Amino acid sequence: MGRGLLGFTALATVAFAVLAGLGCWQLQRLQWKEGLIAKIEARTKAPPIGLEDAAATAARGEDPSYYRVRVSGRFDHAKERYLFALSDEGRAGWHVITPLTTEDGETVLIDRGFVPDHLKDPASRTEGEVEGVVAVTGIVRLPDRQGLFTPDNEPEANRWFWRDEDALARSLFPGEAVRVAPFLLEAEKAEVPGGWPEGGQTRLDLPNNHLQYAITWFLLGAALLGVYGAYVWKAKGGHAPVKAR
Repeated sequence: MGRGLLGFTALATVAFAVLAGLGCWQLQRLQWKEGLIAKIEARTKAPPIGLEDAAATAARGEDPSYYRVRVSGRFDHAKERYLFALSDEGRAGWHVITPLTTEDGETVLIDRGFVPDHLKDPASRTEGEVEGVVAVTGIVRLPDRQGLFTPDNEPEANRWFWRDEDALARSLFPGEAVRVAPFLLEAEKAEVPGGWPEGGQTRLDLPNNHLQYAITWFLLGAALLGVYGAYVWKAKGGHAPVKAR
């Protein structure tokens, strides 16, 4: 085997291993994603659990995401926080995050839903600032991590771009020893006086393209083998040996 063919063989072997590895990784991701989708389907269609049950799940180190939780208490509308968001129609606006305190003194942050930018000011939607004890059903969501291209939060201006629950709690209760649930609840769609905030914003349809990605990587690996075979065939003369008669 000549040096050129030897070098190409080594390169092709490494490239094929990478392509095959990427394909196998996507199959693993497929299995993980299918499990996540099944978990979301089961939890969001199950009867709601209590706040204490969801908190106990988190305390055990288990993931309480997507459980439906039913909680009763009073909103503190004076402490609204605003998380930048785009509606399904592409409108710029805000998610209204409001602390709710139960009769037992527990506090949980409720993402009440979306309002368009012109309704950010609560004075423009006073009907929706419900007073007294209310019952809310929401879906558990863990705090976010800041993405590479996600702007920094601006607590002083009450402009939030990702859900940093620790920072939210500090801004809501500065210097106070208030125990806040280690997750947020995204309120399900419900009748709200005046129509705003609009709940039901939880995104449940997760993209699942891992099988297509895996097939693509495996096809690229197969194409590489074809190219390698053609190269070897050409390097050895480009034709089959002629048998003596």
